[in-house]
Amino acid sequence: MSLQGKTAVITGSNSGIGLGVAWEMARAGADVVLNSFTDREEDHALAAEIASQTGVRARYIKADMSKGEECRALIEQAGACDILINNAGIQFVAPIDEFPVEKWDAIIAINMNSAFHTTAAALPKMRAAGWGRVINIASAHGLTASPFKSAYIAAKHGVVGMTKTVALETAQEPITANAICPGYVLTPLVEAQIPNTMKEYNMDREQVIRDVMLQRQPSKQFATVEQLGGTCVFLSSPAADQITGTTISVDGGWTAL
Repeated sequence: MSLQGKTAVITGSNSGIGLGVAWEMARAGADVVLNSFTDREEDHALAAEIASQTGVRARYIKADMSKGEECRALIEQAGACDILINNAGIQFVAPIDEFPVEKWDAIIAINMNSAFHTTAAALPKMRAAGWGRVINIASAHGLTASPFKSAYIAAKHGVVGMTKTVALETAQEPITANAICPGYVLTPLVEAQIPNTMKEYNMDREQVIRDVMLQRQPSKQFATVEQLGGTCVFLSSPAADQITGTTISVDGGWTAL
């Protein structure tokens, strides 16, 4: 599936899922715009490496996804935005009656509000180009819930609902909007948690992965960033022209429980 001639903007993409998605989009031929809130040499070096390895145009643009005006400015600075992949997100865990207000506000702003601002800015560009894809990286927690994650779950449910609305508003145009709902994904951040979890539970690596981290993931295997990137490529392909307003779970069976 070739995405040559398309430009994909991926928020929160200097590490983890976002970076993996950027690589797969570039391998499929799309020019890519990476983003995060930092502006380091290594951020720009990631874009240069993608360009060098895949032959596409790759850029890094700093924008703080907690600020609506910067979300919109990202899309404007990108120039073209044929494929918008809203991936930026943060997490915090606490009982709701102890949840810090500033953490709630930040999670809602970055995980949900940013997708509103980027989508609102990108749709006119997609309409002018005569084609577009909005892909929101939600979560299994956009479809179900767990204790102590009230802000994250509220935001991800909100993203799923907003995705449906965007799909309906663009249903008679060559633009689609869908949400991908991953379960646990093996990212560097998750990998770094494994040794401490092993100590906490006095288990070996495999036990911790199967019985603690992937307790709710029936496959007992992490999803990979490459799989999520491949799902984004598929949703950007002609095969997905009539897939809109829905969710695709990449969760090893989590939401089948």
